[in-house]
Amino acid sequence: MRLLLVEDDDHVAAALSAVLARHGFDVTHARSGEEALRALVPEGAGFGVVLLDLGLPDQDGYEVCGKIRKRTAVPVIMVTARADVRSRIHGLNLGADDYVVKPYDTGELLARIHAVSRRTVPEEAGGGGETALRLGSVHIELPTRQVRVDGLVVQLTRKEFDLLALLAQRPGVVFRREQIISEVWRTSWEGTGRTLEVHVASLRAKLRLPALIETVRGVGYRLVEPAA
Repeated sequence: MRLLLVEDDDHVAAALSAVLARHGFDVTHARSGEEALRALVPEGAGFGVVLLDLGLPDQDGYEVCGKIRKRTAVPVIMVTARADVRSRIHGLNLGADDYVVKPYDTGELLARIHAVSRRTVPEEAGGGGETALRLGSVHIELPTRQVRVDGLVVQLTRKEFDLLALLAQRPGVVFRREQIISEVWRTSWEGTGRTLEVHVASLRAKLRLPALIETVRGVGYRLVEPAA
């Protein structure tokens, strides 16, 4: 797997690159946000994962994450010393797929890299499964991960799309919070509960359909099929 390491400290980058190389990764090192963005052209440039440090010399790592997510769907793991829950939520809401706090265990980092790469591989079209979901004015294309409302494309982050697609596959069915977190985030991390609320709120706003996702108090969420 090709991996883009965005880290301004050459000593840290060299040590981590050596470890990653021993585990079969082809590592490209970017020392700034601008260098990282150039490396991801065109359309992710074949990278499987981006490890993004937030303390970059030219621009804030959060800003870089937002720019990456607008350009490509390549998975992003933020690596930072900022351990507070608010920072994690902010990073995940910008489209990061995971968030690792320094100092970290190398084994855990490797496991997280493999985890995001497994769960972000696009599903093959065909195979007998549904490829599109139509719910009133909402049209969800599963292979291309594109969402349209009244014919207009709505830009969603990776997790926003995954959440919407999960609920849309069974309209009217209540999904427990724990189930959603397990299937969309593949974790039971306590802080993800707040992240789920943020993603639901963001989906309601972006789709301009506040009643589309209904909160079932004390249980979870369900999708209420809109009128055509």
